[in-house]
Order: sequence, then structure tokens, then C-alpha cells
Amino acid sequence: MSSINIPKNAHVSTHPCLQAKLSQLRSAKTGSRDAQTLVHEIALMVGYEALGAGLKAQEDGTDNSPLGYSYTTTTTSPSPASISLVPILRSGLSMVPALQSILPAPVPVHHLGLYREKSTLQPVEYYNNLPYHSTSSSNPSLPDLAIIVDPVIATGATACAAIDSLKDWGVKRIIVVSVLATEEGLRKACEEWEEGVTVWVGGCDKDVDEKGMIKPGLGDIGDRLFLTLGK
Repeated sequence: MSSINIPKNAHVSTHPCLQAKLSQLRSAKTGSRDAQTLVHEIALMVGYEALGAGLKAQEDGTDNSPLGYSYTTTTTSPSPASISLVPILRSGLSMVPALQSILPAPVPVHHLGLYREKSTLQPVEYYNNLPYHSTSSSNPSLPDLAIIVDPVIATGATACAAIDSLKDWGVKRIIVVSVLATEEGLRKACEEWEEGVTVWVGGCDKDVDEKGMIKPGLGDIGDRLFLTLGK
């Protein structure tokens, strides 16, 4: 990891168990069911780190224990009502249950559909269900925090496009949670909105091949997760 130049708003996990799981996920011998499990487990581990740093505990009234003792309840700041999950279709869907399970209450899920055009490798948006409202700070419907989930950040173009869409929507802060990135992709994502974005990944590879695939990477993780190999 010492050879990787990491931006100040990027975080690459060094957890030994996560690195072992990432190694298993890389293998061509790992089938779809195990790949789904590994992505979920890695998303949990990266998510714990990301939300542990990006959220704060906040008192939220009182309740009674089974023995009748009163105690102060706790939620997060921002509250779940002010957080949105944004999976990048389609492989980002595999990370939603993990992040939802970490949060203390369900949060809205807003999907973004983006694919890379084959010749230019630039992102093309084909689906967007963000509820576009006024970006006025007095608008209570805007989340304080959006959490983008996508297993890979390869060239960084897709992550940047998603960040731009959310920034235009008016979110105050963005956390990107990913399984694997490249150095260049991580740098681009972090520079897109440096003061408003932090990026958390499980691992970081050097670069991509001529097709824009991470080396050694995970292959086409969407095809592996959804058994559409050879399409």
C-alpha cells in the first residue's frame, strides 16, 4: 500500500480479513453465489469504516429496558431520514443490503443507471430516479448525506458522473463506498468535489487495461454477480 499515492479524502482498508476476502473474490474459480456473499461481506466491512468516520452518535430521547430501567436512546447524526443510499445500476444493488443493515433505520434508496460507452469509456446515464427538487437550503426533502455504492471504481468516470448528479441535486455531503478502485479512478473521484466527498474502498489496483477493466481486478463484477457472463 505504501506505493499507492492516496488522496487525502480517500481511504483504502488495510483490514487483513477484508484483504483475504478480496483475494477470494478476485479468483476466476469463485462462482456467482460466493461472489455475491463476498461482495456483501466486503461492503459491510468497508461500510463500517466509512460510516464510523462519517456519522456521529446523537441522543434521541429515552426508552425503558426489559427490567424497567430508563435509558437515553441514540441515533445517528445525520439522522436516517436525512441519508440516502444511491446504488449505481446494476452491480451497486449488491451492496445495498449491507449498508442498510449497518444504518439504525431504513433510508431512501435512489438508483442511478450508468454504463460506459465502449469506444470512449465515458459514462452514459440511462436511468435516474433522484427526486429533483429545489436546491434551496430550506428544502427539508434534500438529504444531508448521500452514500454512493458501486463495487468498482475503474477509470473513475462513472463515479464522477454520479457525484455530479448528486451535487446538482443539492446534497451537502457524499460518501462513496466501493470494493475495489484503481489509483487513477480513486484520484478522479476524490478530486471531483474535494470538499464534499470522501471515498472508502476495500482495495486499490494500479490501473486498467485497454478495455477499461481493472488489472488484475475482479472481472466484470456485474456479469459475475448476475450470471450474465458471455452476453
